[in-house]
Amino acid sequence: MKKIFYVLLSLGLLSSCDMELDQQPLASATSETFFQTAHDFNQGLNAVYAASRSFPDRLLNLSETRSDNLYAVSDGGVRDWEGVNSFHRTIASNPYVVDAWQSNFTGIFRANNYLEQLQSKGTTVITDEGLRKRMEGEVRYLRAFFYFDLLRYFGKLPIIDRVVSNNEASEIQRSPVSAVYDFIIQDLEAAINALPAPSGYATADKGRANKFSAKMLLGLVYMTRSGPNLGIEGPGLNSQEWEKAAAQFNDIIQSKEFAFLDSYASIFNYDNERNKEVIFNIEYSSGSNPVVGSTFPWVLVPDTWFQSKGFGTQGGLMIRPVAEDLLAKYSDTDVRKTFSIESGYTYGNVVETRSFVKKFVDITKVPKTSRMDWPINYIVFRYTDVLLLKAECILNGAAGNKATEVDAVVNQVRARAGLSGNLAGVTKAQLLEERRREFVGEGSRWFDLIRSGEVESVMKAWIAKEDVMNQMEDFQVNYVLYPIPQSELDTKPGLYQQNPGY
Repeated sequence: MKKIFYVLLSLGLLSSCDMELDQQPLASATSETFFQTAHDFNQGLNAVYAASRSFPDRLLNLSETRSDNLYAVSDGGVRDWEGVNSFHRTIASNPYVVDAWQSNFTGIFRANNYLEQLQSKGTTVITDEGLRKRMEGEVRYLRAFFYFDLLRYFGKLPIIDRVVSNNEASEIQRSPVSAVYDFIIQDLEAAINALPAPSGYATADKGRANKFSAKMLLGLVYMTRSGPNLGIEGPGLNSQEWEKAAAQFNDIIQSKEFAFLDSYASIFNYDNERNKEVIFNIEYSSGSNPVVGSTFPWVLVPDTWFQSKGFGTQGGLMIRPVAEDLLAKYSDTDVRKTFSIESGYTYGNVVETRSFVKKFVDITKVPKTSRMDWPINYIVFRYTDVLLLKAECILNGAAGNKATEVDAVVNQVRARAGLSGNLAGVTKAQLLEERRREFVGEGSRWFDLIRSGEVESVMKAWIAKEDVMNQMEDFQVNYVLYPIPQSELDTKPGLYQQNPGY
């Protein structure tokens, strides 16, 4: 099996009921009758993975669009991303915000159900103890993945670690961020002990979570928790765990399972999936029925660009222009700019001079039947990120040599991008800007700004400079977090308090 196939409809156990806070994720009777064979458990595991399907789109809509990489105010009618980009106070019902909450909790509810079924039936149904252990590790990794995604967007969260009844769910309040972190770390430590390295998987299962994807996430968790608290109940707790994070990244580097590719474009090549840069993918399979391909390639690409190439409606409606501030940060010889950003186009009699991100689009791979079915995986964690995150840890006090590790890594990244001249004495600010250029369109910029503590000063200065249409609200630090969806507040009034600023 080339891909981890997403089982969304055929199982008979996944429905819209697991999208609501006050519902059990899976009907207990259905679960009892479904998990009867090892194949059933494999299908159920794939269903937990399936909850991550919208993760890349969410990064582009809530992180990339929120950051200073895009000036995404619309000139052609109100779009859902405008309130995100422009820091509107009234986005508690925004569909992107709602999806972030519901999709992640769907994954958590499925994970809880799966773990309970594995506990009650696993030893009888799955006789291979190593396989049972691996399956548990995958699910605990995924549950941590979903919770970390939620924490970075919403701060405090209800900790739901088991299948709960409607009445029980309606009494579970949001726990402090510190407690959510403890829960995430517990899951990741268990996953690390249970999961093999990528080389330990058979070819058919290469896309599954592995020991080092769990270490990567744990390192990022430590780094995020180490960031300043900014005076809000957000992801930064000023815990100063840079050394712990660096230890996770060192393990990944020393494993020799991954490598720094010589070509930037080859990392994202449709015919080079699961290359040596890739630590963890969101996997898709195009050409299936129901459609389970990817949608993220076109999210930041306007319809009219595809139409100018002779295709029908394929893109994300209107253009979300790349910020002029970011464009100015690229050298003319930087291959990352030419690969990732389209600098204008002509459609009919209209000349569009603004730029947009087209990083994940291969025009020869446009789906013939549905724009919901692109044949490309999303790289969640890649090896270049490991190297640069370790460098960030060193600049924040972790053990390491700034000249031979920080400077060397940044210059390695720059050389691949086609830039000449080595930097010496790389600062935190320089590293942050290099990450901005390297990971444009990958959804990391917003979280980088928060982790660095620079988000308020950067965004205020950027809005003053970039907002030529005068459509953005004044930035306040409360906007580091998104509002709790109004639908969740309405489920049981008083259970949750809205995040400040909304």
